[in-house]
Amino acid sequence: MVQLLNNIQLYFHVDALAFVMLLLVGIVGLSLMAFSSRYLKGDSRYRKFFLTLTALIASVFIMVTADHIVLFLVAWGCSDLLLARLMVHKPNWRAARASGWLAVKNFAVGWVLIGAALGLLYFQTNETSIQQLIHATYDPTILTIALGLLFAGAMTQSGLWPFHRWLISSLNSPTPVSAIMHAGLVNGGGFLLARFAPLYLETPKLLTIVFAFGLVSAFLGTFWKLMQNDIKRMLACSTMGQMGFMIMQCGLGLFPAAIAHLCWHGLFKAYLFQASGSAAQEKRLDLGYPPTLSDFAVALLCGFAGAYAFAVSSHKSIFVADTNFFLVAIACVASTQFALSILQPLTWKRITIAFFSTTLVGTLYGLSVFCIEVLVKPLNIMQAQELNSIHFIGLGVLVFCWMAVLFRRHGAQPAQQSDLESWTYVRMLNASQPHEKTITTHRNHYQN
Repeated sequence: MVQLLNNIQLYFHVDALAFVMLLLVGIVGLSLMAFSSRYLKGDSRYRKFFLTLTALIASVFIMVTADHIVLFLVAWGCSDLLLARLMVHKPNWRAARASGWLAVKNFAVGWVLIGAALGLLYFQTNETSIQQLIHATYDPTILTIALGLLFAGAMTQSGLWPFHRWLISSLNSPTPVSAIMHAGLVNGGGFLLARFAPLYLETPKLLTIVFAFGLVSAFLGTFWKLMQNDIKRMLACSTMGQMGFMIMQCGLGLFPAAIAHLCWHGLFKAYLFQASGSAAQEKRLDLGYPPTLSDFAVALLCGFAGAYAFAVSSHKSIFVADTNFFLVAIACVASTQFALSILQPLTWKRITIAFFSTTLVGTLYGLSVFCIEVLVKPLNIMQAQELNSIHFIGLGVLVFCWMAVLFRRHGAQPAQQSDLESWTYVRMLNASQPHEKTITTHRNHYQN
């Protein structure tokens, strides 16, 4: 028995990060299994689907707790292959096969990059334990190269630009598969960076590059989402944007905040996919954009209240001179946008509701970030960075684009649009489309 426990400790390590991931994967997995039992009832491949889904959840459990680099790579590769297999639920459907093959090629590139990164770290230390690797001493050049490769592998997994094509081309998957993909497997990039966070915190310049790539993906994913008229494609672009924001938080050195974002996004996206079938029956709220200046002023005050509540509950200063300021500023933008959805029409009752709602949401999110910070504090994976020009440019771009979308002319006729606006719209719309081979252009091309 003692020998067995020693062998388990040799290959596995369950710390606070692994515990959070196990809890998230377990909740999402059980939810999707219950949903799938009804969604796929009567399907000819029902039994095979559940066997594959069970194997996928088990492989993810192994991956998040693995401490041996070989076991980690095997579990990572198996998870991706099983996901691709679930994506091709109907193998006779040509578009589904194309989606699966595109994902496999993307995952293979990521797996090789991660393997190369771990190989470099191994040859520097002769250690196979991940826990030993993240606390070892390295040659700065080798460490930067290895962490760069590791980040590139994380980008492929999370569907970040320019590795996003597989994600927005995965819409042929059954809804439960899309849910576990967007709520679980794409979060693997954030988990990977968080696992090796102590090493990334030693390379501030690389963190700035991580932030920049996350910013690009957050910007593109959010804008592309606004252009879609298909609910699943909208959710796919949304995931790309959210993964970009998660990576931005990693680039800010705020890995606990990225983990909290990962958890909230996973739970919320699982719900959205499971509820996507009822989207056509939802009552749409006319937000009356662009808002009046009085509406926006009141919403902005509510946004400040939400940001202040977030800062207090997460034990951060609202005027802090490091990258925590970026997080507080984004909380202000999100709270303001949330308040705008309530302040229609502008009445004292709605103002009161908006104020207390933004304060409550800011407090809850701040508490979740603080709880994660306390939980993972022994791992030493948080170190706010000094603000630099890239951070300020990134924040300025996000705020400017938010304001531009908020106050742009809605319902403008094509004749009123400039050539630049039309050109930009067409380019962005084309860039957000899935691979042509993954699109079913005629119902006769669908083979059950």
